Amino acid sequence: MPLQNKDATDALLFSQFKKGNERAFTHYFDLYYAALVGFSKQFVYDEDQARGVAQEAFVNLWVNRNLVDKPAGIKSFLYTSAKSKCLNLLKHEKVVRKYQDKTLADKERNLNLEVLHALDFDSFSLLELEETIAHLIAELPEQTQLIFKMKRIENKKNLEIAEELSISVKTVEAHMTRALAYLRESLIDYLPAFLIALILK
Repeated sequence: MPLQNKDATDALLFSQFKKGNERAFTHYFDLYYAALVGFSKQFVYDEDQARGVAQEAFVNLWVNRNLVDKPAGIKSFLYTSAKSKCLNLLKHEKVVRKYQDKTLADKERNLNLEVLHALDFDSFSLLELEETIAHLIAELPEQTQLIFKMKRIENKKNLEIAEELSISVKTVEAHMTRALAYLRESLIDYLPAFLIALILK
């Protein structure tokens, strides 16, 4: 198409668009929509959200078409509108994430407080708990007691204990199972089961 004819066509389309002609508006929609979606997606990283942003930009264009002075202004208006919307979305998401983080932190703090309240031992203090556990360990058979201390106090692996005591790993495991079962059963009157599991983990 000769340049002069193209300019005349563009001017006619723009004039029709300014007057509210839907066919002229559709022309600009077809011309810019896909590129506007791609532009928006660079900000929001979501196809559907990018389409929504682009559609809203076209709605704004239609509503404010009287503010556009020349054909080139249509593209500028659309991209400015889309960019502004994307930035608002990002700001909103940042606020939501901040609220969610705060809510999560509050829940965690409340949960910790509940646990602390639940761990109000009353007459059964931590010192008494340590003494009780030490007493229970002392009641274990000599070999079981030795293996338990090597495992839990000296932090040795089952294989190390087995080699050091010249016994099998299975035997070490059996002694540990017996020790933990005894401690678990003996502590059940003092502490909640989950706390016993935590202590003996």
